[in-house]
Amino acid sequence: MKKKRVHIIGTHGVPAKYGGFETLSDYLCQYLGSDFDLLVYCNSFKYNKKIDSYHGAKLRYIRIEANGFKGIFYDTITFISSLFTADVILYLSPVGSGFITPLIKLFKTKVIVNHGGLNEWEREKLNGFQKKWAKVNHRIAAKYSNLNIADNELYRESLKNHFNADSIVIRYGSDHVKNISIDDLRFANKYNFTKEPYAVSVSRAQIDNNIHIVLEAFETFNKYKIVIVSNWDISEYGRRLKEKYSKHKNMILLDAIYNKEELDFIRGNASVYVHSHSRCGTAPSLVEAMSLKKAVISLDIPTNRETTKDSALYFSNTEELIAVLNKTNISDLSINSQMMAKIAKEEYTWSKIASEYKTQILNLS
Repeated sequence: MKKKRVHIIGTHGVPAKYGGFETLSDYLCQYLGSDFDLLVYCNSFKYNKKIDSYHGAKLRYIRIEANGFKGIFYDTITFISSLFTADVILYLSPVGSGFITPLIKLFKTKVIVNHGGLNEWEREKLNGFQKKWAKVNHRIAAKYSNLNIADNELYRESLKNHFNADSIVIRYGSDHVKNISIDDLRFANKYNFTKEPYAVSVSRAQIDNNIHIVLEAFETFNKYKIVIVSNWDISEYGRRLKEKYSKHKNMILLDAIYNKEELDFIRGNASVYVHSHSRCGTAPSLVEAMSLKKAVISLDIPTNRETTKDSALYFSNTEELIAVLNKTNISDLSINSQMMAKIAKEEYTWSKIASEYKTQILNLS
C-alpha cells in the first residue's frame, strides 16, 4: 500500500534546535518516519550542515528566514510547494500566514493546522497591527483547514468561541528530557550552584512570560537561589531585567542554552521549577519540568492548571509567589514532584502524541 505523503511546514526544521514546534516535528519524524512518506521544510540559514533525511523523513531547505516578516514568504512558498506534491500538509502555527490555507480548495491536498499557544493574537509582545494580523490568520486557517489541533482543552474552547471552529486536543510530548547526575563532570564545575538547593525557570524574554514576577519574589525570598535561563537580549524587557538583577546575590541569570543535556542538567538538579508563562497552551518548558520529576510552582491561569491537572502549587502575583515559597517545605516539594511525574508519564509522552497524529492523518481521506 502506498504511503501517504505528509509535509510538515511552519518551523525552522529538524533536527530540533529552537522551540516546541521543532521538537514536535523531530519526534513525529522519529515515530512516524516509517509510516508515512514524510518531508520537512527547513530554514537553510539555521543549519550549517545539510542532510538529506532524518529518521526516514526527507528534508528540503529553503533560503528564507522562517520567522518575522520573512516568515510569511517562507510559509507561503512551502505551503504552495506542498499543495502540488503532498497528500497531507501539517501546518504548525499559522500566526503569520494562515491566509494561504484557502488554496486547498483548488487541490486534493488535506491540511491539518496546529494553532500553537493560547490566543496568539492577544500576546502583549505584539503591537496593534500584529495582533489583528495574527487573529485574521488564525481565523482563516481555522475555517479552511480539514482539521484544527489545539494542544490544550482551553484553547480548543477558545477556537470554538472566537471562530466557531471545531478542533481536537493533541498535547505536547516531554519524555525526551533526561535527568543527568549532579556529579557529571561535563557540567558540574561550570554550574557549581547545583551543589546547593535552588529553583529554576526557563523562559523567552517576553513580557507575557512574567519573568519580572519571579525576580521580584526572589528579591525578598532568600532561602535558596533562583536560576533563570532566558534569551535576555532579544527584547528591551529582557535587557532591562538582566541589567537590574544580574548582580543580585540570590539570582543566577543565564543566557539561553541550546545544548539539551546541559539544560537538562540545570533543570533536573533543581529543587523546584517555577513556571510563569501566561500565554501558552501546553507549555513545553512546563511539561519537560514535569517529566524531569520536578515540583512545580506555576502562575495561576486556566491553561497551566489544565496542564498540571490542578495539582501544582500556584501563584497570581509577586506576593503570592513569596508566600508559596515560604510555606512550602522539602517534604511538600517531594510529594508534588511525584505527582507531576505521574501526570507527565500518563499525558505527555511522544509515543502517545505521535500515535494520535498518526490516527488523524490516516482518517483524512
